Amino acid sequence: MERHVLVVFPHPDDEAFGVAGTILSHTEAGTPVTYICLTLGEMGRNMGRPLIANRETLPVVRKQELMDACKLLGVTDLRMFGMRDKTVEFADQELLINRLLEVMKESKPSLVITFYPGYAVHPDHNATGAAVIQAVQRLPKEVRPVVHAIAFSQGAEDTIGPPDVVNSIDAFLDRKIQVIEAHQSQTSDFIEDLKEAVKNKDKAAMTRFSKERFWTYPLDS
Repeated sequence: MERHVLVVFPHPDDEAFGVAGTILSHTEAGTPVTYICLTLGEMGRNMGRPLIANRETLPVVRKQELMDACKLLGVTDLRMFGMRDKTVEFADQELLINRLLEVMKESKPSLVITFYPGYAVHPDHNATGAAVIQAVQRLPKEVRPVVHAIAFSQGAEDTIGPPDVVNSIDAFLDRKIQVIEAHQSQTSDFIEDLKEAVKNKDKAAMTRFSKERFWTYPLDS
């Protein structure tokens, strides 16, 4: 059982697809979870189907969706950093690292979950993971948390090897789908198909959504 889990992602819904089941396993066990979401995903292209947002209202909509998802996850400590979507890599990195470090010193996590720098496709994902790793590395070695990183770029396993941790989250799968659905501006165009696929135990859907994969980041390298 972890002492405290810190999750750091750049966008609302990042937590839904890759780690919702894992987060639920921690909150159900009574482990406190802090979630830092760097942006409100205000540059996202999806606005719901039928439309529930426009370019002006999307940040407000996505903020509420994020809070709704956290409620479903049992996460009561949500930190929204207010950074601009699609610009994380261009932000003041020293400021970001120090902000992350402050939360780490406060919450003293035993486990940090983020993206694997260089292997997470989106520039915001990679920049977030890199800042998190640098923040962790500034902690004294004896108090550094383990970092579980998500990698999903094509060919990632050929370079960094197979995942170190594979969490089977069948017990939380239905609730994970609810978390995904909470981000309706981004998922309404496929959520019914996903529900049907999971109901029918479609092999591809089950492989993708019922197992959550992590790589333990080598902090001393």
